[in-house]
Amino acid sequence: MKTANNRRFSSTLTRREILRRGMAGISLAGLSGTVLAPSLIGQAAHAAAAAQANEKILVILELSGGNDGLNTVVPYGDDAYYRHRPNIGLAKGELRILDDHFGLNGGMAGFERLYKDGNLAIFHGCGYENPSYSHFTSMAYWHTAAPNSGDEYGWVGRLAGEIAPDAPPNYLVNIAARQSLAVRSAAHVPVVFDQPARFTREAFYEERDELNRVAETGSQSNSSRDFLLNIARSAQDASGLVRQAWENYSSPIDYGVNNLDLPKVVSLIDAGMPTKVYYVSYRNNAFDTHVFQNNVHRRLLTYTSDAVSAFMQDLERIGRADDVALMIFSEFGRRVPENVNLGTDHGAANNMFVIGKQVQGGQYGELPSLTQLNPEDNLAYTTDFRRVYQTIINGWLGHQGSQDLLHGEFEPFELF
Repeated sequence: MKTANNRRFSSTLTRREILRRGMAGISLAGLSGTVLAPSLIGQAAHAAAAAQANEKILVILELSGGNDGLNTVVPYGDDAYYRHRPNIGLAKGELRILDDHFGLNGGMAGFERLYKDGNLAIFHGCGYENPSYSHFTSMAYWHTAAPNSGDEYGWVGRLAGEIAPDAPPNYLVNIAARQSLAVRSAAHVPVVFDQPARFTREAFYEERDELNRVAETGSQSNSSRDFLLNIARSAQDASGLVRQAWENYSSPIDYGVNNLDLPKVVSLIDAGMPTKVYYVSYRNNAFDTHVFQNNVHRRLLTYTSDAVSAFMQDLERIGRADDVALMIFSEFGRRVPENVNLGTDHGAANNMFVIGKQVQGGQYGELPSLTQLNPEDNLAYTTDFRRVYQTIINGWLGHQGSQDLLHGEFEPFELF
C-alpha cells in the first residue's frame, strides 16, 4: 500500500502543481504520522536571529468589498462631491479635518492621530486601466499586480521569491480562513492559519488522505513526496511557534470591536517569527455598501481605524514600531453618484494608505476629478496602484525588483 501511495504522489502531483493548487499554505493539525519537529526553543532562537538580521517587516491589510474612498477621505472642499451625493455626502462638521479640501470620516479618530503625527500617508486615485467592477476579478488584479493577465501567483509570493530565493521557512504569514492569491508563490510555502489554537491544514478535500500519509516512511522516495514531507515538517514547526507565541501574548492595548487579526501579528513579531510579510484582511466583503451606507460604513471605518491605531501602539509597546510598515487597500472604490438605496455601487479608483513610524506622512498622487468621470460615472485613476507597491518594495524593503515582479516599471514615491 505504501508503494502504491508513493507512486500516486509521483504520477499526479508535481511540486509546481502542489504550489499552484494552493496546498502549500498550511499548518499541521490535520496530519497524522511521526514527523518530529525540532525543539521550539531552537526554533525561536533561529527565528530571533533571522529577525534581527533583517528587521523590516511589511503588513498588508485588505479591506474586502470595495471601500468607499470618497466617504473615507472626504473632499468636502469640492462642491461636486455634494452634487453627486445630496443625501449621503458627509458635511464638513461631521469630519475630522485634514486641510482645506479633505477630511477623514468622523469615525476615524485613530487615523486622525496617525496623520497628525506624520505617520500616515494617503494615496489618491489608485487604480488601473480598464477597471473591472467584479469583486473577484478586480481583487485578483490587485493580488497579482497583473490586471487582465490571469497570473497564477501573487505579487507578494513573487516578491518573496526574489528577495529570498532559498525560500526560508515562515517567510510569509497569511492570517485567514483560506490562503490569499496574493501570497501564492512558486517557491515559498506560506503559513496560513485563522485561529492559533486550531491551526489546521488548508487543502483540497480530495488530497486529504495523501496529505495524512505523507509523514509515513517508505522504501521509495521521489521529489514530490519529499516536497510534501518538507511541507509537513515546516507546518508542524510553524504550528508550534504560532501556538506558543499566542499563548505568551498579553497586551493592555484595546483594539476595539474588530481587531482584524492584528494582535496575532504582534504576537508573532514579538516572539521573533522570521516573517517578512504578514497578510490580513477585513473579511466577508464587509465594505460592499450598496444600501443605507452611511451608518454601516462609519462603523466599519471606526473598527478599522481603532484596530490599526492600537496595532501601532502595540508595536511601540514591544519596541518594534520602527521596523513595521502597514499598507491598506481595497479592490476598488465606489461609484461617485449615490444610488437610490442611499448607498453606492461598485466603482474604480480609490485611495490607499501606508502607515508607520518611518513613513513621511501626508497626501500623495494627483487628485481625480469629480467633474470628469469615466463613462460609468466612476473616478478615473490617476495613480497606478503598482506605484504604491513599488514604493513599498524599493523604499521599505530595499529591493529593486525585476520588471517581472510587477509586470512593468513604476516610479516609486519618496515615502521613506
